[in-house]
Amino acid sequence: MKNRIFSALTAFITVFSLVSCGKSSSDVTDTEINTEIIQEDENSADDGSMRGLSAVDFAKDMGIGINLGNTMEAFWEDKNNKTTGASKVGDTPQDFEKCWGAVVTTQECIDGMKNAGFSTVRIPVYWGNMMADDGSFTVNEDYINRVQEIVDYCRNDDLYVVVNFHHYDEFLIKNYDKEDVLKAVDIVWEQVAEHFKDYSDYLVFEAFNEALGTPKNDTEMTEDETYAYVNEMNQHFVDTVRATGGNNSERMLIASGYWTNIDNTTNEKFIMPKDSAEDKLMVSVHYIDNAMYWTNIVGGNKWLNYSKEQCELLKTAFTDKNIPVFVGECTSIYEDDHLEKRSKGKNSSEFLKTILDMAVDYGFVPVLWDTNNNFYSRTEYKIKSDSDQTVITEIAEKIKNK
Repeated sequence: MKNRIFSALTAFITVFSLVSCGKSSSDVTDTEINTEIIQEDENSADDGSMRGLSAVDFAKDMGIGINLGNTMEAFWEDKNNKTTGASKVGDTPQDFEKCWGAVVTTQECIDGMKNAGFSTVRIPVYWGNMMADDGSFTVNEDYINRVQEIVDYCRNDDLYVVVNFHHYDEFLIKNYDKEDVLKAVDIVWEQVAEHFKDYSDYLVFEAFNEALGTPKNDTEMTEDETYAYVNEMNQHFVDTVRATGGNNSERMLIASGYWTNIDNTTNEKFIMPKDSAEDKLMVSVHYIDNAMYWTNIVGGNKWLNYSKEQCELLKTAFTDKNIPVFVGECTSIYEDDHLEKRSKGKNSSEFLKTILDMAVDYGFVPVLWDTNNNFYSRTEYKIKSDSDQTVITEIAEKIKNK
């Protein structure tokens, strides 16, 4: 497998991780380093195997997931940078990883996610970080290697990993004509796919984030033109990844919905991409109860009925056609100011369980949106609320027994 981390680099990362957890470099012993090297060698769990699962069986096995949010997709904006929109402040991938308040991701952080009951980790990535502003769209080697390190943390724990194209898609769409956007998407996804082509099917590629459907600045598009653009973006993603060969020929891929909005994505004008692989596509949407959350009426019958109606739309458009629904971002915490008056004072965990139960009952893959020290503590390696942990444990067990 290309770009594997060898002992010297592993030792450096180990020291860095131990120091970041409160140990000085003088406290880190050779024994600890050597033990970690042995563990890394033994636990590099991705063997490149492809299991040939149907999309529906694959989705069920993905269980419940969590996002490593505001981390590898974080970036400092630079309006003078016309290629990536990202500044060059910082010399390392970790500088960008921390720039929105996250801590540097460690193996222990991912271990805790596994122990909490999560089976999938979604890693949003801003591929423009550290990219030269020369129009070549060449992904920085150090940056993609850092993404690989985090992927390996997940695979060491036998987790599914979803890697996507996050925020940089929006920058491109807003600042480039369609022809140039598609060219850039092809170039970037080809590099990412080539880098990871030998990984097993536990690694999943998700096309984009929430940008599909956004027009270029000062450009007007008809609804038909916008849907055609969305469909073309997804098709370019699938064709580019498949063309790299290897395990990518049969890798599970996730096409992104129009704004990942359920109403837009279930419109008949949204068309799933054609695929040379058989039964290896999913579709991504976000937030089953989104409209109710932002109008601050979570918790009542209107919220419940709306959420069920959204699920029914997805069932008719996709699930009934054996296309699994990947809910790539789900609300993890329901603050009081988003609840209807009669629901205030109730535990956020109650609402979390209602939505996750609903998603699982419909056969969707729910993935909680989370940022540093929000739902899950990346330094204490656990879900912060005991009642939230109970919900995740129950949902994970429910999926297992379906």
